Amino acid sequence: MTDHISPESHVAQTSQLRCIGCSLVCEKPRQNFRCASCNDLLQIVYPAWEAGSPKQLAAAGLRALWRQRRTSRLPVDESGVWRFRELLPAFDDGKAVITLREGNTPLYEMPYCARVSGMQQLRAKHQGMNPTGSFKDTGMTVAASVARREGFRWVACASTGNTSASMAAYAARGGMRSLVLIPEGKVSWGKLSQALDYGALTCQVKTDFDGCMRVLNEVVQRMPVYLLNSVNPYRLEGQKTAAIELMEQLDWQAPDHVVVPGGNLGNSSALGKAFIEMKRLGLISVLPKVSVIQAAGANALVRTMRENGGKKLISVHAETAASAIRIGNPASWKKAVAVLQVTCGTVEEVSEVEIALAKAEIGRDGIGCEPASAVTLAGLKKLVKRGFVKTGDTVVLILTGHLLKDPDYTLKFHRGDLFPDAESADETDILKSQQRAPIVLDASVDAVVRTLKQADGQLET
Repeated sequence: MTDHISPESHVAQTSQLRCIGCSLVCEKPRQNFRCASCNDLLQIVYPAWEAGSPKQLAAAGLRALWRQRRTSRLPVDESGVWRFRELLPAFDDGKAVITLREGNTPLYEMPYCARVSGMQQLRAKHQGMNPTGSFKDTGMTVAASVARREGFRWVACASTGNTSASMAAYAARGGMRSLVLIPEGKVSWGKLSQALDYGALTCQVKTDFDGCMRVLNEVVQRMPVYLLNSVNPYRLEGQKTAAIELMEQLDWQAPDHVVVPGGNLGNSSALGKAFIEMKRLGLISVLPKVSVIQAAGANALVRTMRENGGKKLISVHAETAASAIRIGNPASWKKAVAVLQVTCGTVEEVSEVEIALAKAEIGRDGIGCEPASAVTLAGLKKLVKRGFVKTGDTVVLILTGHLLKDPDYTLKFHRGDLFPDAESADETDILKSQQRAPIVLDASVDAVVRTLKQADGQLET
């Protein structure tokens, strides 16, 4: 338990680690961040917020304080995570924080995507604009800082790519060593190159992500290594600040829907936790519906919700080209189910072709994202057709990773090589209007002009 009073806001900040299953309060977590009594996951709670009223917690004062910090040059204030530190576990010394000025990500208008999804208006919060190119940085700054405060020399994660890139960067920045376990042959080279460049001890393990996670859980029991996967509740506390920043960007008016990709389900859990806490504190008046979209080949949460109402996880053998969400046994599934239930959100699954099309359509808005992020737009289209989302609703898509995380996917798409074994050409015909393969020309002005006129004519027809 940590007690801290912010001298700027006078807001009591007492945090506890509490089991999501049996509610046992854990003074010191085990190495695997599981409850010692029932083996369920832990989460960070703030007892004073549960007992206090919004007036006592000075919502208006917090908004003003966070806005004021935008002009500060202190590293903790330039961070889009630590700027909201009144809603995080306390760090008495701001200089002890490991930060790469994470957060501060843009909220984009998406007019093209609005049209293709049947919406009057659509926005996207692009977490791929973080320092290492994914939303993982917002959680890693908090968890890595805790690891260093606790005296660990080594940190570790199992990863499909983004977590390893982020962890390696923050470990390097904080003077720690990092161990990465990745599934052999199932991580994009762009992500793997980041971990290598940041100095990680990188091991390609002959299994999938879930197998890497099983191995790592044993490693942290035997070695003094700090686990930095999303089972670590400090990760989720950092990740929740994206929702706080989003509400600030929307002038504290919650949208009707927030649509999130679903992999290990830590991000949807973190964002939902933030919305629930902000409503409790009086920062927002209503909860947005948080919905989770998964690839059809990695649809553990979708099946769990549809087949047993979220009571028991249905694990799957995950297969999808959207490598960031290629996870069949998501660790944070119970937390995600709770968010869906409290916010009245839903789940949806999308095919590989639907993901590819949506990714290209996001690119048409000049934004770009990695394949896993594109499930949000693909899923939104289905939610609109179902009537769950109305055409006039306010919707924010969460884009989790940068376009350059997986350039091979993009090149294959535009060259028409992404689905070489498609059973029916009809299935991929829908992609042709979005494909822009490079054109090989002679070194001639006439050839370029002729090609330009052709393209211009195609635009007019």
